[in-house]
Amino acid sequence: MIGLLQPARCGQENGWAYRPLASTSRGTGIMSNDIEALSDLRLNPRQARIMEVLRRERLLAVTQLAETLDVSGETIRRDLRLLSAKGLVEKSHGNVRWRDRSDDQPLQRRMLDNMAGKQAIARAIADEISDGESVFLDTGSTNTYVAQALKSRRHLTVVTNSAPIAQHLSTGEGNRVYLAGGELRADDSAAFGPAAIAFLQQFMVKTAIISASGLDPALGIMDNHLCEAEVSRSVLGHAERVIVGADYTKFGRHCLVAAFGFDVVDLLVADQMPTGQLGEAIERHDVEVFIAEMAQ
Repeated sequence: MIGLLQPARCGQENGWAYRPLASTSRGTGIMSNDIEALSDLRLNPRQARIMEVLRRERLLAVTQLAETLDVSGETIRRDLRLLSAKGLVEKSHGNVRWRDRSDDQPLQRRMLDNMAGKQAIARAIADEISDGESVFLDTGSTNTYVAQALKSRRHLTVVTNSAPIAQHLSTGEGNRVYLAGGELRADDSAAFGPAAIAFLQQFMVKTAIISASGLDPALGIMDNHLCEAEVSRSVLGHAERVIVGADYTKFGRHCLVAAFGFDVVDLLVADQMPTGQLGEAIERHDVEVFIAEMAQ
């Protein structure tokens, strides 16, 4: 069972109250059905590319989409039938449309960006984790895929500030999941703030798996929000090794907050090899780099 630690109401002991997670309706639940559905998707790289193109263009003729991806009309129609059956796209009169969902949250949208690359990274990171290992995962689209890939592991001890990740891994055989309380962010159901950090720093784990919004040659791992960087920093001294998962879209991206340098990163798992100044900086700090293989 997993739950949230929250400040106790008047009359409760120890200053904290434990509230088990429960399934609730869309918009009020800890984890949306869409996030779980996206992380469970089994799309090949071509189908993931279709999703990326449609998300950008919104509406295309089927023939135009086939030309864009340099595949036959029969192949594209077969892929579109599958994507339509999953409720991801809409087909009509020779066209295909991105399925707009007004209640899509930012995490759900990020999970569609370079989906194939992120899923490949997730599988590679999962291969680094053994049964019975203790791990920390922070919030993020790539780490949500990592949680899905870790479902085959048993007897994990998982520490996280992400309710979707906790929910994914709570059903694993023999797993123990510890979910930080604190201020809950609406778009990804992740907890932040002093309460979350104090909770996380109670643990010493084997592996910290940390996501990144950007990789800067001079500043290292970057985040878009200070609260995300604070959570990442808080666990660096509480893990024997640090793994960062980042797809190529994060290379050279300069974000608002510098989280930590490459000097504390043991392993970078990516979908392409970093080159140029970024590649030189990673090599200079003796960071091991593993390039994940795309699914066929």
